[in-house]
Amino acid sequence: MFRTLDPAVHVWGQVTLEDIAAAQAEGFAAVINNRPDGEQPGQLAGAEIEAAARAHGLTYTAIPVDHSGFREDQVVAMADALKNAPGPVLAFCRSGTRSTFLWALARARLGDDPDTLVAKAAAAGYDISPIRAALGKA
Repeated sequence: MFRTLDPAVHVWGQVTLEDIAAAQAEGFAAVINNRPDGEQPGQLAGAEIEAAARAHGLTYTAIPVDHSGFREDQVVAMADALKNAPGPVLAFCRSGTRSTFLWALARARLGDDPDTLVAKAAAAGYDISPIRAALGKA
């Protein structure tokens, strides 16, 4: 159901409480919320998602990214969240795109090959070419 970036990280659009239960059932250990509260009417609040994640035994990290772009502190926080996750991660935003971009920036910071990151994102249906230069060597 969720889009696979690599075996340890999957992405999705706005999650529901049912998605959190499904993530736990599929063996995920952590949820990373990359969507700011109030971005769209009717969207679940981060506190509700956090409560559901914790109720299902998942860790929860909020690294909200708005449409103004990615900041260094967000990339560092994502890299830390990925490194410290107790198992597979589900990261989400509105469509999965910001989560994918942030994953790629964080993984590049951790030393992953940029071309491999581009290929993994493409295999999951995401075009990260707008940030390719920020990933490092060409």
